Amino acid sequence: MIQNTIKLSFVAFLLPGMLYAQNIKKLSLQEAIDLGISNSKNLRLSQSKIDEAVSKLASVKDNALPTANASFLYNHAEIPTNKLTIGGSDPIHLPNRADAFIGTAAVEQLVYGGGKLKYAEASTKLLTDVARLDADKNKEEVSYAVINTYYSLFKVLQSKKVVEQNLESIAGQLKQSQRFFEQGIVTKNDVLRFQLQQANVSLTEMEIENNRKVINYNLDILLGLDESTDIEISEPDNAIKPVSPLTSYLDLALSNRQELKQVDLQNKVADINIKSIQANTLPTVGVGANLYYINPSGKFIPPTNQYIMPMTLGANISWNIGSLWTNKNKVTEARIQQKNVSIQKDILSDQVKTEINKNYQDYQLALGKIKVLETSITQATENDNLLASKYKNNVASAIDRIDAETLLYQSKINLELAKADAGLAYYTLLKSTGKIAQ
Repeated sequence: MIQNTIKLSFVAFLLPGMLYAQNIKKLSLQEAIDLGISNSKNLRLSQSKIDEAVSKLASVKDNALPTANASFLYNHAEIPTNKLTIGGSDPIHLPNRADAFIGTAAVEQLVYGGGKLKYAEASTKLLTDVARLDADKNKEEVSYAVINTYYSLFKVLQSKKVVEQNLESIAGQLKQSQRFFEQGIVTKNDVLRFQLQQANVSLTEMEIENNRKVINYNLDILLGLDESTDIEISEPDNAIKPVSPLTSYLDLALSNRQELKQVDLQNKVADINIKSIQANTLPTVGVGANLYYINPSGKFIPPTNQYIMPMTLGANISWNIGSLWTNKNKVTEARIQQKNVSIQKDILSDQVKTEINKNYQDYQLALGKIKVLETSITQATENDNLLASKYKNNVASAIDRIDAETLLYQSKINLELAKADAGLAYYTLLKSTGKIAQ
């Protein structure tokens, strides 16, 4: 009994840690992107739009199939006045009641409609391709949103790591200053300054932890994870990516950007729309067959020779001649719409070029910052070592010592942030070309 109690107590002791461990998920950047894409609600909506467009295309194709209909009619008539006299002729005696069965069946096929069915199918197919491009664009947006949030979390964690190192160093400096104070080497004011610095850095740590929780929650939502999951990230590859000439990124964007591809498809749709409108001036040709069943005998299964089943075959040609002069303005309007699409592409192309150039220059700037900060860390380290030595020898003040240490750790934080910013700037540049994974 005692052993069971000990076992239960041990499990109860471990349970909170076990539950906490279950809410930690370690993810690399690529794993986070894949998870975000697979769980994205926006991408599910995009897929639904594609399915809708494909369904519309199938419906348009169905319009080319022959139409058929059938009907069957039963008719009962009561004839109270069944004696009919016309002029001076002998009266005609009709039955008191009559029953009849009438059935019809018809099949019709449009042979030529000016090409409108063909144009409708081609237009709908192009609109389906537009929906697919829209889904590709949304996929890029989702990927970039995950990358952006992932790097934001990485920056916060790197800052937290440096701040923790700073706090550890300050704790050592505080102990040293207290020891110096006891020995009469420094004043009480020096000890208070280190304590104040420790309090300020602790406040910074609290703010960083708060930001980490906010960003972690946002990333949970993006990835479709439980909101209480703590994400443990793998350090992204911050190696400096080689930069191609600006023109190569411009060429990639002009050939890959989904918006430009969509405008090209819309231009083709506009061209097909013009042809479809012009087809209104052409005649239509159709063929059909009809089968009739007429049974006036009043019996559902009539006696021999008391019903007829005529069959007809026919063809029809129709031509709205008035469309030859009423259709001109519709064609003109469609051509203007197509011209507007071409102008829209020129505007989009200029916007893409501007975006590419900005992102390219931002990445170059981020790389330049890294070089400057690496140099500044070397200088700040030398300065910190020098002031540490002077402070130990009571040559420098506590303020000088604190300032040197603060400058060093701020330089370290800035370098980590600059590396993360450069990584994100590179992905931003790739995104503006229309394809993040290259």
